[in-house]
Amino acid sequence: MKKHLLIALIAAFSFTACTDSMSTATPAATYQAPTEAKMAKFKPVMTEVALSTRNDPKYNKMTIKPEDKEWFQLLMYRYWDRQMTRGQFISEGVSRYPGHEYEFSFIANGFQRRS
Repeated sequence: MKKHLLIALIAAFSFTACTDSMSTATPAATYQAPTEAKMAKFKPVMTEVALSTRNDPKYNKMTIKPEDKEWFQLLMYRYWDRQMTRGQFISEGVSRYPGHEYEFSFIANGFQRRS
């Protein structure tokens, strides 16, 4: 019995060693980088959305870490440019800044109203 189990384990390991793990992996999402023309259209909308947060007493200002500023701007850009869904935008934002579901929803609503 032990011999059969050992043979089965060796066979299983030999199959996993021969497979291409990249072929079964989920491909990473690819996004289009912003062009200058699109950034020129995006920045005023982003500014409007940012300023609108001041008018909502429930909005808890997020302190974006300096190393996350570019990430945050690109996240907003990708949502504005419809490269991601509302759910993806909120999920990705909250994964990096937990406890800010309301704030990411507020930002998403702001972009929806202005598109």
